Amino acid sequence: MNTENKSFFSHPFVLTIIAIILGFGVAALILLAAGYPPVESIRTLLESMVGRPKDISSVIMRSTPIIFTGLGVAFAIKTGLFNIGAEGQYIMGCVTATAVGSMLDFPKPVAILMVFASAMLVAALYAGFVGLLKARLGIHEVIASIMLNWIALYFSNWVCGLDFFHKPGTIGMYPVNYCTYTMILPFWKRTEAGQAFLEQYPVLKETLGRTDVNAGFLVAVIAALWITHLLNRTRKGYELRAVGQNIHAARFAGINVNKSIVHAMMISGALCGLGAAFYITGQSPHTVSTLSAFENVGFNGLSVAFIAFSSPIGCVFAGLLFGGLLYGGAGLQSKVGAPTEIINIVIGVIVFFCALSYLIPRFAERRKAARISKKRRKEKGGSNVN
Repeated sequence: MNTENKSFFSHPFVLTIIAIILGFGVAALILLAAGYPPVESIRTLLESMVGRPKDISSVIMRSTPIIFTGLGVAFAIKTGLFNIGAEGQYIMGCVTATAVGSMLDFPKPVAILMVFASAMLVAALYAGFVGLLKARLGIHEVIASIMLNWIALYFSNWVCGLDFFHKPGTIGMYPVNYCTYTMILPFWKRTEAGQAFLEQYPVLKETLGRTDVNAGFLVAVIAALWITHLLNRTRKGYELRAVGQNIHAARFAGINVNKSIVHAMMISGALCGLGAAFYITGQSPHTVSTLSAFENVGFNGLSVAFIAFSSPIGCVFAGLLFGGLLYGGAGLQSKVGAPTEIINIVIGVIVFFCALSYLIPRFAERRKAARISKKRRKEKGGSNVN
């Protein structure tokens, strides 16, 4: 029985569920202290997330970029690296996708391929530079990637101000051309025939007709499966994990450690760039604007990776949770009047308890040891009496 308890509380899924419950519990206490009905507020939040087909579709679209950045961070963690620069890599991917997409006028498959390839390549090189600094100069990836986050933000603003890319009368760049759109039937659904067809199917009208449905989420799921296969079923994945677990043993085994570090960061950055490309080509307004602060897509991906315990498949579900909380927060504010900062508190508490999740199995093990010790003392006392 004790062994079962230990394995139960040590499972990452169980620890994540406990962290989520504690997060909502703390949020309920804060809502109560602020004078808002906690039960009604939590119910409103959940209804705003999944109450209608349109809400579910919007949550999926909101979650997709976060899932990609979460996958990028999780992949880096699996290889022993801490890619806190996912935000900067995502920004570089967005700028590149917008710049390339606004200049292209090719057949749709060619144009989409060029946008995605360029965004992933630039983001991969941006992350690979961090890996190169670590491999050749020993500069920690956290320090380098934090600095590169800010460079990416100001580089994006500089590009937005260039005459060649700046759209007059706005604070952003020219949007990408229609040939790069990745939404599902974006023009057909606005025609009379499309509207007449959607009227016959209310669910499709709510989702396809009222949201920018694209293939990004499906690709994110495929990417999660591919990363799982790469890490666990391929020689390259074994080398990357070996370097992350013990760099000295990996070098002794003949693995090119420096190359593995650079490759791991490049793959991590490419995933962030892929999410950026889907955001620009698959959702309005299909452009980048001047940023006054980080949009936190990469930083939310960092939290997603923590909640998922660096599991690629877990990042999909954790990303959906994040997207749902961010989207449902607007409904919580409009219907109950509670501030959207409550959502940030929920997210922060969930991440906090996930970060401290190692205490739960330790507590369970300590309880087990105490019971065993108590049982042995009783047995010893009984034998002394005899």
